[in-house]
Amino acid sequence: MADHAPSSTARLDYSKTVNLPRTDFPMKANLPAREPEIQRRWRDEDLYGRVRRAREGAPRFVLHDGPPYANGDIHIGTALNKVLKDIVVKFATMRGFDAPYVPGWDTHGMPIEHAALRALGLNRRDLSALELRHKCQEFALKYRDVQREEFKRLGVLGDWGDPYMTLHPEYEARQIQVFGQMAQKGYIYKGLKSVYWCASCETALAEAEVEYYDKKSASIYVAFAVTDGKGKLPEGSRVVIWTTTPWTIPANLAIALHPDFEYGLYDTPKGRLLLAKDLAAPSLQAFGVEGKLISSYRGSDLEGVLTRHPLFDRSSVVVLGEHVTLEAGTGCVHTAPGHGPEDFDLGVKYNLGVLNPVDERGCFTEEAGPFAGMFIEQANGPVIEAMRENGSLLAQGTLTHSYAHCWRCKNPILYRATEQWFASVEGFRRQALEAIKQVRWIPAWGEERIGNMVADRADWCISRQRSWGVPIPIFYCRQCGHYLATDATIDAVSELFRREGADAWWRYEADRILPPGVTCPDCGGREFRKETDTMDVWFDSGSSHAAVLESRGLGWPCDLYLEGSDQHRGWFQSSLLTAVATRGRAPYRAVLTHGFVVDGEGRKMSKSVGNVIYQGVRGRHPAAVGRVLRLQGRHPGFPRHPEATGRGLPQDPQHGALFAGQPPRLESGGGPGGG
Repeated sequence: MADHAPSSTARLDYSKTVNLPRTDFPMKANLPAREPEIQRRWRDEDLYGRVRRAREGAPRFVLHDGPPYANGDIHIGTALNKVLKDIVVKFATMRGFDAPYVPGWDTHGMPIEHAALRALGLNRRDLSALELRHKCQEFALKYRDVQREEFKRLGVLGDWGDPYMTLHPEYEARQIQVFGQMAQKGYIYKGLKSVYWCASCETALAEAEVEYYDKKSASIYVAFAVTDGKGKLPEGSRVVIWTTTPWTIPANLAIALHPDFEYGLYDTPKGRLLLAKDLAAPSLQAFGVEGKLISSYRGSDLEGVLTRHPLFDRSSVVVLGEHVTLEAGTGCVHTAPGHGPEDFDLGVKYNLGVLNPVDERGCFTEEAGPFAGMFIEQANGPVIEAMRENGSLLAQGTLTHSYAHCWRCKNPILYRATEQWFASVEGFRRQALEAIKQVRWIPAWGEERIGNMVADRADWCISRQRSWGVPIPIFYCRQCGHYLATDATIDAVSELFRREGADAWWRYEADRILPPGVTCPDCGGREFRKETDTMDVWFDSGSSHAAVLESRGLGWPCDLYLEGSDQHRGWFQSSLLTAVATRGRAPYRAVLTHGFVVDGEGRKMSKSVGNVIYQGVRGRHPAAVGRVLRLQGRHPGFPRHPEATGRGLPQDPQHGALFAGQPPRLESGGGPGGG
C-alpha cells in the first residue's frame, strides 16, 4: 500500500476524478466571435423566410415599425427600441402567429438635411434643389445600410432585404394620395397664421418639432402713454406692459387686458401708471417707486383706449383677451399679432392687421425702421436703449425661463406670421378623440396623455420651406393666383412619383406634370406654377399606415405600435390624424410605450443633442449581453395562441392579451424608432 501512495508534492488532476461527457462545445462563450457566425447561418438559411413560411396561414400579428432617421449610427436608445420590438415579434411567432416584421426608415426633412450638409461640409445655398436632394438621398441610403447592419448585429430578424423607406417612389406616391384625400375632404388649407419659426433653419415648425430648454432673457417694463382715454383714463397716464422679448416691441399694435380683472391707476414719481391691482405691488417694487391708487377699473371698461407706441409715431389700442393672466408682469399684455398665436387671434378679432417686420433669417426688415438689418436677439439692446432714451422704459432685468427651441439645431425659435399650409385638426378633432378611446394604451395613462394633446392642439402646420422632402402637390394659376388640387391633379402627381420619385417635381415644369387640358376653375387660365414647399416630415412618417400596411398587404389597422413615450406628440399622433382624416379610425389597435436611455444628467439620449453612447452596438461587445442589459423592465405577459396550445388565453390582470386568434377588438384602456 505504501508503494502506491501519492507523493506529498504530486499535483492531483481533479478533472480525472469526475465523470464528464465528451463534447466539442467550447468552454468559453466567446460571443463577439460566435454571434456573427450564428447570424451568418441565419442569413444563409433564410431563417426569417423559413419562419414566415412555417407560419403561413396562421393568424396574423403585425407590429408596425416606427421609422428611425437614417442620419447616423444607431445608439443605445435606438437599440433598446429595436430589441423590444424584436422580442415582441419573436414571442408572437413562438405563440403560433404569423408575425411579419417590415423595418423602415425616415429619410426626409431637416434631420437628414442637417446631418448630410454638416457631414459633407456643404452650404445648401450653394446647391440647386436637385443637387441638394441627391446629396441627402445618398447620405440617407448610406446610413440606411449602416443601421441595417447594426440592427442585424443585434440579432433582430425582419424583412431586411425589402425594408420601407419614406424616399421610395411607391411610398411617396401613397403619401401624395393621403394628402389628396385630406384635401378633397376640406381638411387642407393655406392661411396666414403666427407659427413656430426657426431662423437658423429658415422654416416653419410643427408642435412636435419644438423642444423646451432654459433661456436667459431680458425682462423689461415699458410705459405706453395714453393719447385718447375714451373718457376713462386721463391723457398722459401710462399703460405699463412687461415682456421678455424686447425685440417684438417694434411689432406692437395693441395692449391686452383681461375683461374681468380689476385694474388701478397709481400716482407715482414715474407718472400715473395703469396696473392690474393684484400685480401692482411687485410691479411698483420693480420700478423702485411707491404709488397711490387714485382710480379703479374693470378691464372691460378700458376697451378701445388709445396709447402711443413707445418707438414709432402710431397708436397701440387697448383690447380684451381671455389669455391674460395674473401670474407675472402687470396684467397689461404687449400684443404683436405677427409674433404670437393669441396676439394673432386678437389682431383678427379687432382688425388690427398683421405687422411682421422680421424676415426668414430672423433679421428686421425696413418696417422696423432704425433696427432694419439687425438679427432679433442682437436688436434687444438697441431697442431697450431707444426706450430708455425716450423715457418709456421703466425697469429692466433678466429672467431665466423655459423657452421654445428648434428640435434639430437647438437654437431658440420665434413666432412669425407667414402663409403656410395647414391640416385642419379642428375639422376632425371629435373623431380623433373618439378614435383614441377605441385603442388600447399600454400603460393606460397614454390615453389621457395623447387625448389632452389632441384636444388642445392647434391646426397642424404641414408646410416646410425646404427642398428635401415630398412636395406639397399644389399648383397656382399664373393669371389669378388661385390654387389647384383636384382628384385628377393629385392622381397625376402620384403616378408620376410612382414612376420617377419625387425628384420629378423639381425636374419638370407644371405643364409636364398636370393632365392635358387642365384650366383654372376661377379664370380659365392654362398656365400654372408649382408650390415650392415640402411636407412636414411627420406627415411623411404619419402616412406609413397607408404606404406600408395597406400597400404590402399587412392588414389595416395593425395590432401594435411600440415606441418611446415622446411619440404621443410625434408619430402616434401624426399617424392618428392622417388615419382618422382619411379612414375615420386609428391605424393601430394597441400602442405600447417604453422609457428612454438617459445620459448622466437624466436627459434622453439623442443624436441631435450629441449625448448618445454608441459603444456596444457596433460589434465590439456581445449583442446578446446588450439585449439583456437593455431589458431591465417588466413586459406584459403574452399568452400563447389557443390553436398552438389547445388552452384558453390567460389574461394578464393589467394588460390582458395582446395576441388572440384573430386580431382582437381592444377596448380603450424623440422620431419613432428611437432615432
